[in-house]
Amino acid sequence: MEVKEFYSTDEKQLARFAKALSHPVRIYICDLLSKQTCCYSGDLAEEVPIARSTLSQHLKELKNAGLIQGEITPPKIKYCLNKENWAMAQKLFKEFFK
Repeated sequence: MEVKEFYSTDEKQLARFAKALSHPVRIYICDLLSKQTCCYSGDLAEEVPIARSTLSQHLKELKNAGLIQGEITPPKIKYCLNKENWAMAQKLFKEFFK
């Protein structure tokens, strides 16, 4: 017997985005990246007053949710918003809060 999926794809995606944005540092990072093309990890470390290891964990959460993407250019990592997923997150949140 096949079990019907209870949650829609959009609901699961919205929850993934919401979880990634559930910390003020992650919201700050996304806001910062939304105002510029990209940012290097070292620049973010200077901008956000937390340990580099903690910053790395926050970046990992945002990346796993698909909200940001990173490009390794040794010795740095360049982070940018994932524009497609960022637009999807905006759409899903807008629909949810209407």
